[in-house]
Amino acid sequence: MNREFDFFKTTMPDSRKADYYLGCLDGSVFIDFNFTTDNLINLCRISFDGYGCCNLDSNVKCLDEKLSKDFIEQINKDNFDQEKITKIVLELIQLNKDNIWTDALEEYNLIDKQ
Repeated sequence: MNREFDFFKTTMPDSRKADYYLGCLDGSVFIDFNFTTDNLINLCRISFDGYGCCNLDSNVKCLDEKLSKDFIEQINKDNFDQEKITKIVLELIQLNKDNIWTDALEEYNLIDKQ
C-alpha cells in the first residue's frame, strides 16, 4: 500500500515532553519520540484528530540500533527522505500497535486494517 504521510518536524509545549516531534497528514497526527539511554528511539505518545492523545506505557518497544541511527540521521536533515522516514515511523508504530488505539491507527492508515 502506497501511503503519503508528508512527515514534518514540529515542536510541542513544555507540558508535552519528548526528544523529537513529528507531524503528518496535514497536522492530523502528531508523534512524539524519545532517545533512550541505550541510544535507541522509542515512541512515547501519538495524538490523532478526533481521538485525542494516546500515551504509551512502560512496555513500549524501541527501534533496533540501525533504524534508530537512520531515524536520527533523518531527523537532523532539513528535508526528510519521505520514503525512509515513513518506513521507520511505520515500523515503530507496528512494534507498538498493541499499545495504541487500533481504530485511530486504521483510520489514518498507519497500520493495515485487520
